[in-house]
Amino acid sequence: MQFISDPSITSKIDQMKQRVRWQESSIAGRNIDQTRLVIDDEQVDNPEFSFLVVGDSGTGRHRRHSPQREVAELLLKQSDYHPRFILHTGDVVYLTGSAGYYPQNFIKPYREFIVGGENYKKIAYDQMVFKLPFLPIPGNHDYYNLPLFYGVMAQLSWPVRHLLKSRIDFDVSWRGSETGDAYAKAFLDYLQKFYTNPDLERHLDQYYTAETSTGRCLRYQPGKFTRLPNRYYRFSYGGIDFFALDSNTFNAPIPIPETQAGEEKRRQLLQRLRDLEQEKQKLLTELSQLDPDNPEQSEQVDDNQAKIEQIDEMQFDIEKRLKAGSDGDVDVEQLRWLQQGLIDSWQTPEIRGRVLFFHHPPYVTEATKWDQAQTLAIRYHLRQVLNSVAQDVGERANNRPIVDLVINGHAHCLEHLSTADTGHADSNMNWIVCGGSGYSLRRQKPDGPELYEEFEGEQNSRPVAKSKLFVGRHGHGKSKRRPYSGLRIDVRDGQPPQFFVQPLVAERVHSQWDYPKIEGFTL
Repeated sequence: MQFISDPSITSKIDQMKQRVRWQESSIAGRNIDQTRLVIDDEQVDNPEFSFLVVGDSGTGRHRRHSPQREVAELLLKQSDYHPRFILHTGDVVYLTGSAGYYPQNFIKPYREFIVGGENYKKIAYDQMVFKLPFLPIPGNHDYYNLPLFYGVMAQLSWPVRHLLKSRIDFDVSWRGSETGDAYAKAFLDYLQKFYTNPDLERHLDQYYTAETSTGRCLRYQPGKFTRLPNRYYRFSYGGIDFFALDSNTFNAPIPIPETQAGEEKRRQLLQRLRDLEQEKQKLLTELSQLDPDNPEQSEQVDDNQAKIEQIDEMQFDIEKRLKAGSDGDVDVEQLRWLQQGLIDSWQTPEIRGRVLFFHHPPYVTEATKWDQAQTLAIRYHLRQVLNSVAQDVGERANNRPIVDLVINGHAHCLEHLSTADTGHADSNMNWIVCGGSGYSLRRQKPDGPELYEEFEGEQNSRPVAKSKLFVGRHGHGKSKRRPYSGLRIDVRDGQPPQFFVQPLVAERVHSQWDYPKIEGFTL
């Protein structure tokens, strides 16, 4: 991943605003809220409904099998529960969100959910219409850029790598995501394509016809018009407010302090970078001795490539942390939007629950994520928002958590966690990580399911969360198991609402597929 670049937060925000023509006069003059949508669905007021969740799925690299397709087929089998929509927790297309990989890594595996999917090869990635509402948020890979030189080299070297049965594969096209442009064209209402104001105004008057408390908004029409208004957005279903966030713009590492302790931390991180590079070189050597066309070795090839990608990710995180400056960008506008939206939600009598979903998990026990700088930043900013909402809501919450459920991806596993008393408004909440829907899976950290955190003024760290379910890579050698996963969540009537979570698992073991039944649980 060292050839990949992550655009600045300012660049992500500015370019995404241009693509949706954020609050231009034609839009503001019509009192349109570009962060809301209404699903045009006759069941939208039913307090009992089901929805599906997948994340970190967008790969086509596996040889002789497709984990993403296996999970997609599990979703299709949930038709008896009449799911109303699918949430995707990000990383829709690996490795760099390239437009050229949408046909293989997204349209093909999810073809039954797309209008015209029976002829999926003819569907353009920027013309998709979904039969069942498909509601994603961008992951970090959906924003990555690829310098043209590397894209050209990857494409020109493909015939040679194929001829030599290369162990190194690239899910990259000529270019990367172009700072999320491919994602925006695939899923957002790309208003930048309208060159004249009359064309834009006709479009707004045709599709932004729903009325909400914050103004007119986009009407999401399954099978007809299935665009999202923005990279972050809000919708209501069955009395539940869903807030979809773009965590890529408030995940910048918190700067290392210019103190003696800070200098020691820098030394530790630099040594960690050197150790990781040695580990990666060893894996590359092992990989060069494996034959991907040998059935007994092909999955070891996948495993080694997954470990190399994991190391690249850890190196990437450390390098970003070492470079973090005191003037780091934070998407204040989005965080204020979330804060005000949650306050408004608590002030609306017909809303009985709240769900957040975004890419980077604040709590997770996957082996590499808990100590990452991005995790620390996300947790810090989310706590600030929830603390402010709790202060405003006060007794109206009646000892309920500010948010009923948080759903994330990024960690390649399926996990359910609950927080203890954290000293913040994220205490006693339920957190689900759904990031094992197709890409390489990860293991749980070796020191167990509890998460500890250091707090200023306290001598010892204390437990803040515990994992109640972890579904990820486990076992070794011929006993290694790879359980890929998605979710069905059933929302039940009542206030507060109950959520019944049913894991959906397709497990790769001994080069075969198995479908273990994992008991569902109620939140």
